[in-house]
Amino acid sequence: MKKVALIMGSDSDLPVIRKAIDTLKAFEVPFEAHVFSAHRTPVEAREFSIKARENGFGAIIAAAGMAAHLAGAIAANTTVPVIGIPIKSGNLGGIDALLSTVQMPSGIPVATVAIDGAVNAALLAIQILAVSDTSLAEKLDAKRRKDSETVLSKNQAVEDEFNV
Repeated sequence: MKKVALIMGSDSDLPVIRKAIDTLKAFEVPFEAHVFSAHRTPVEAREFSIKARENGFGAIIAAAGMAAHLAGAIAANTTVPVIGIPIKSGNLGGIDALLSTVQMPSGIPVATVAIDGAVNAALLAIQILAVSDTSLAEKLDAKRRKDSETVLSKNQAVEDEFNV
């Protein structure tokens, strides 16, 4: 199975990234976590990106706040799918990071999830890997069924309490 890379611009992003880590662990997807800054360690971020495919990665999750150039810097140097997580930080509540992550030029795509959306980033990475892994696809289907059952159970409780 291919691995997922979790790249954060700073270790202050770790509380958000932990949610992605927990999701990947729940699906038994191998991963590596790293701290690389688009601005402070551009050489290391570039080298990681260039070697991502040959090092067995099938998707990369890049999380950064404020200027949030990390996902784009990673995507510029690889054709492995990159998923950006804009991190809520600074005075703009993550809107700056969201706009920096989602506004990529044509030819360098970055899939972008919600501000602090680490669980969805991990699930999207898993879906990418599941294109060629039926076992992983089955786990995703099972999760969707379980999530649906949970909502329907809550619906039933509300209906029982409020509907005559």
